Amino acid sequence: MAQGELPAGDLIEGRGMSGAAISRHLKVLRQAGLVKQRAQGPQRLYSIQPDGLRAIADWTISKREFWETSLDRLEAAILEDEQ
Repeated sequence: MAQGELPAGDLIEGRGMSGAAISRHLKVLRQAGLVKQRAQGPQRLYSIQPDGLRAIADWTISKREFWETSLDRLEAAILEDEQ
């Protein structure tokens, strides 16, 4: 969310999802610590939780070597099977 906090309604626009679906997704993201919600009158404003996203990025980077090696083996197996 480069714009900072956004109301849920702004997140729906052009996404092809209902408000209820967005609400369910935001609830899961809040529970996972990836977004935070703040009430401002009747609106709920959402913003990214950098620490939660950093944890995902760190975990992903830590698995990079495993996946690269696995994908290289898969590619070799596919190429061998095609011959």
